[in-house]
Amino acid sequence: MNIVAAQVTVSLPKPWLAFLKEVDAALSEPVTLQCLGGFVLTALYGLPRYTGDLDYIQVIPREAADQVEKIGGRESALCKKHRLFLQGVGGIADLPAEYESRLQQMKLENMEKLKLSALDPYDLLLSKISRNSPKDQEDAKYLIPKLKLEFEPFQNRWQQEVIPWVATNHERHDLSMQLWKDYFPKP
Repeated sequence: MNIVAAQVTVSLPKPWLAFLKEVDAALSEPVTLQCLGGFVLTALYGLPRYTGDLDYIQVIPREAADQVEKIGGRESALCKKHRLFLQGVGGIADLPAEYESRLQQMKLENMEKLKLSALDPYDLLLSKISRNSPKDQEDAKYLIPKLKLEFEPFQNRWQQEVIPWVATNHERHDLSMQLWKDYFPKP
């Protein structure tokens, strides 16, 4: 089962809505952030966990990356004001090769220039499995039953779109896959 939505309406808690509105107002041109991590889990899927950062893979157009960092990054005035920040994590997470073709557009009310897209649920989980921290495991245990995700598509993407690009620790990743397999319902 592959869950992909062209556009998903997002309901943000007040601190995030105010922060992102100010980011939107400060941008000089339309910008899209490709998002992942706890923010996506919270905003799209209702994960009951606070997150103070919005992780993104890349900024489109790329030329706007410095402006995004200056406006909403960890050292920005908006971060100091709202205690929230935007954080580029491109190159850190292991992502499926075709993730961009499955991005979901997050519909934000009253935003003129800021657009957010999010990894689909399987890709979101795949971005977490290499790190395999206790928080990542809890995220998987939350999201898999909530969305009724199945192991086979998860494993297929892992084998076809992630493993060929992961240079090291294949044995460790295989062990993580076996652990995460138990989080999925039995066929």
